[in-house]
Amino acid sequence: MSDFHGFVRGLGSIEVICGSMFSGKSEELIRRVRRAQIARQRVQVFKPQLDDRYRRDQIVSHSDMSVPAEMVAKAEEILAHVADRTEVVAIDEIQFFGRDVADVCEKLANLGKRVIVAGLDQDYLGRPFEPVPQLLAVAEYVTKTLAVCARCGAPANRSQRLIASDERIVVGAEGKYEARCRRCFEPDAPRQIAMPLDETDAFSSTR
Repeated sequence: MSDFHGFVRGLGSIEVICGSMFSGKSEELIRRVRRAQIARQRVQVFKPQLDDRYRRDQIVSHSDMSVPAEMVAKAEEILAHVADRTEVVAIDEIQFFGRDVADVCEKLANLGKRVIVAGLDQDYLGRPFEPVPQLLAVAEYVTKTLAVCARCGAPANRSQRLIASDERIVVGAEGKYEARCRRCFEPDAPRQIAMPLDETDAFSSTR
């Protein structure tokens, strides 16, 4: 797979890296950022303020790869922070920015920027996680990453929540989520974990 995906300076494009938790999305985004930096392209990297895991001034993958990043609270702040001379804009955990970030990415691409985003394409119930579906529709390049199912070892494309919560966004990593394949995925499990133990024996041993 080419690191440049046919990228031409000044033309503008959107690249989407999507998949489940623990599938290497951030690692792939970091790899592309580093390659752009080696090519002496001007790069700016952003992460959502909501993602308070690891280090605030860096994007850090589960494999401990990292790259410096600017933390912003809202999608429109990205537009305000991108310099005119910037050629590549990378955004991690894109799903935390909401629907507005799709318009931001379109504006940046129309300005001639190479926009690289990474994020979850499904929520904890297995539903499409906005704004990734909207970005997939307008992106020039799409990469779907797969994890390894924690139950059976099959290719996994779903994020299994291990704690009881009905909130769509619960920031976390190991201990709160694990990767599951289609067969092993149990979208109702978080609700059942919250029930009395005698009603949820099948889920009482979650870590």
